[in-house]
Amino acid sequence: MNYCKRCLYPANHPFGITFNDKGVCSGCQIHEEKDVLDWKDRGRLLDEILDNYRNVSGRSFDCIIPVSGGGDSYFIVHTVKKVYGMNPLLVTFNQEYNTKIGVRNLANLSTALDCDLITYTLRPELLKRFARYTLRKMASMYWHCLAGTLAFPVQTAVRLKIPLIIWGVHGWSEQVGMYSHLDEVEMTERVRKEHGLMGLDAFDMIDEDAGISRQDIQPFVYPFQNELEIVGVRGLYLSNYIRWDSKTQHELMIDLYNYETCIQPRTFNTYEDVACFHSAGLHDYIKFLKYGYGKVTDHACREIRLKRMTREEGIELVRQYQDIVPNDFSNFLDWVGISEKEFYSCVNRHRDPRIWKKSSSGKFILRDSVVLHADDSGVNQVRLDKAGDCFFRVTPSRDPFDKEDEYLLMGRGYIDKYNFGAVEDRPR
Repeated sequence: MNYCKRCLYPANHPFGITFNDKGVCSGCQIHEEKDVLDWKDRGRLLDEILDNYRNVSGRSFDCIIPVSGGGDSYFIVHTVKKVYGMNPLLVTFNQEYNTKIGVRNLANLSTALDCDLITYTLRPELLKRFARYTLRKMASMYWHCLAGTLAFPVQTAVRLKIPLIIWGVHGWSEQVGMYSHLDEVEMTERVRKEHGLMGLDAFDMIDEDAGISRQDIQPFVYPFQNELEIVGVRGLYLSNYIRWDSKTQHELMIDLYNYETCIQPRTFNTYEDVACFHSAGLHDYIKFLKYGYGKVTDHACREIRLKRMTREEGIELVRQYQDIVPNDFSNFLDWVGISEKEFYSCVNRHRDPRIWKKSSSGKFILRDSVVLHADDSGVNQVRLDKAGDCFFRVTPSRDPFDKEDEYLLMGRGYIDKYNFGAVEDRPR
């Protein structure tokens, strides 16, 4: 397998990746723009765009921001409301793999930044049906999370006639350099399907034999073009106008709003994925079983590009985390109603043969790994000099007596100085 000489990404990255004649990947090449673009000028351009959407009558919201209890939601809302003076409506699709930390963070977000929040919670049995189907169809337990998260905000924009949706980072550019920041790519139905949903939209999920009908897919259907045109819906990515640095942004949000972090099972990054039981656990393990790398590689590549980590340090972290079998297996298997044997049967059919081979005994063996490429020729010629530290903070829990041992479907939607828990107070 070919690996980037600067970061750690492999040639089989599912988003698609290319390498220049020095062995540097397209993601690293586009990332170089962060150090040469005039971000003050980009910020002024964003302000000019936002001016066209300010609701001067005060009778509606200026924009919609899709949020969750983790990731970059705090920074997006802070920037849009506090820096640019917009009045956003927060919208979240309940993925239902919720941690209590995530529910607390979401409640704190809407409370601390004083924003209205709409949450869409589907009946759990429907999501279980989708999770079983997509696991068997494409070895994905997360399709419904992505499909709902990328559809519900747009449905809400059409329904409430709020034309502007503001997303955070354009992940495909951030990871593999799919577009330049100057392309100012926006969220569209095509972007959602081809990049976000692995090429399968809601209509591809209709399967009467699996108990999935046209009615069942409606929560995941992207509004039709004529509906979008009537309202004039568009979706901006902040990362095209603001120099994106997730670690620094999270630390600012910890300081300003007490964003809560926690240790993750398969990566050193304690800031992202805290809202979901499985994002950095079983979901990431599936990614590893399919492609031979996981989130620890994603996070290390980012830190290498931002000059806070050497390539060798990143490789050592991959060595430390990539083979960990997470402890959230039983939560998902019990919830979705399948056996561990069926789980592996589904995933094994989708292993990338470029990186996995099957032995005569039936065991899958990793053909290659970036941990074997620390001393590749050409690495020193394209190396970035380290210019910062890579320490990730773990904040104190707001509810240290509670256990993270099961999904929390929904909880308290606000916080105050008397109650920071995800659920009502109870005797200790």
